[in-house]
Amino acid sequence: MRKWISFPHKEGIVSRQAHADLPEEGIYEREAGRSGFFGPTAHFHHQRPPTSWEQWQGPLRPRAFDLNKLGIATASPWDAPLVLYNAHCKFRLWRCEGNMDFLVRNGDGDELLFVHDGSAELFCDYGHLSISEGDYVMIPRGTMWRLETDSHLTTLMIEATNDSFQLPEKGLVGPQAIFDPAMLDVPAIDEDFKAQQDDTPWDVRIKRRDEVSCVSYSYSPLDAVGWHGDLSVVRINWRHIRPLMSHRYHLPPSAHTTFVAGRFVVCTFVPRPIESDPGALKVPFYHNNDDFDEAIFYHQGDFFSRDNIGPAMVTFHPSGFTHGPHPKAFAAGQKHAKKETDEVAVMLDTRDPLEVGEQAFGVEETAYADSWKVKPE
Repeated sequence: MRKWISFPHKEGIVSRQAHADLPEEGIYEREAGRSGFFGPTAHFHHQRPPTSWEQWQGPLRPRAFDLNKLGIATASPWDAPLVLYNAHCKFRLWRCEGNMDFLVRNGDGDELLFVHDGSAELFCDYGHLSISEGDYVMIPRGTMWRLETDSHLTTLMIEATNDSFQLPEKGLVGPQAIFDPAMLDVPAIDEDFKAQQDDTPWDVRIKRRDEVSCVSYSYSPLDAVGWHGDLSVVRINWRHIRPLMSHRYHLPPSAHTTFVAGRFVVCTFVPRPIESDPGALKVPFYHNNDDFDEAIFYHQGDFFSRDNIGPAMVTFHPSGFTHGPHPKAFAAGQKHAKKETDEVAVMLDTRDPLEVGEQAFGVEETAYADSWKVKPE
C-alpha cells in the first residue's frame, strides 16, 4: 500500500509532531479521531485538562463496574451475567465452580474466553486443552465444549455475535509482530481426551438467538479420533504477546489489537517500557474516539493511566466525549516517575453503542465520573 504525501493544516500554537514536544502553552493535547485511530485526526492543545469537568448529568457519563462484587457462579456460561452488550457482541463475566456435567455449543457466534483466575481442563470437538490464568481461548461458533476444574475458573467472555474472530492485519511490521501465529496452541486428541469417550449419557446445551435448546446423547459426543484443517479452538497467553513499542512516540491503543471481529476489536495491554524520549508523551493522550465505545477489563497490575482501579474492574467510556488519563497519572507521566508499565488489561472497542447489563448496574462505581476532578498531588 502507498499513501500520497499530505500537509495537514496548522492553526495557532501547536507541536510539529503529535504526542511529542508539546508546547508549554498547551501541554494538554487532545486528539479528535475517526475510525478508531485509523481515520483523519485533529490535535488540539488546551490550557486545561479536557476532562476537568465539574459535574456529569445524563447517560453518556463514563462508568466503572467492580465485577468482584457480582458474586455469581453459574453452571452454564449461557447464564453468566451480561456486563455490556449490543447486537454484535456480548461482554460477560463467568465464574465456573466444579466440573460441567453437560456440554455447551454457541450457535450465535465465536466465543473468546480470557481466563482471569483459576485453571481448568477444556474438552471440545478438537480434543483436550489445559487452560489457566492469562490465557485467551478462542472457541469457534458451533464447537461443543465443557470444562473440568478442581476449584474454580473466572473468565471474561466476549461473544462475536453472528460473526467470527480473526487476527489483525499487521501491515508493515509483518505477520509475526505482536505474536507469531506459531504461538497459538490447539487441543490434542490425547489420552485424557480418549478416556472420556464412553457410554455415559451427555446433554448438549445449544445457545441460538439467546435461547437454549438441549440435545441428549446416550454416549459422549466428543468421540473424534482425529481431525485436520485450519479451523480450531486456539489458545495464547498474554505473556506470549510482545507489544509494539516506540521509545519516542506514544502508540495508540490500536497498536495493541489482538483479535478483530466485523464490528469490534479486542486489544491487550501488557507490561512494556514507557517512552524514554524527553519530549514524548508518557501516558495515553486525551482523545475523542467518536466512532467507537470503549470498555476495559483490568486483569492485574497498576494501570498507569487510571487511579483507584483494580483487578476485575471494568471501565466504560461511550463515544461522544473526551476521556484520557486521570490527573495523578498525567502528573506522574510528566515527571517520568515510572519507567515501565505493569498492567494487564483487555480492551473492547465497538463500532456500535454498548448497553449496560442489568446486573452490572448493581456493581457500578457511581462516583467514577468524578475521578477526573481530583487534583494531582
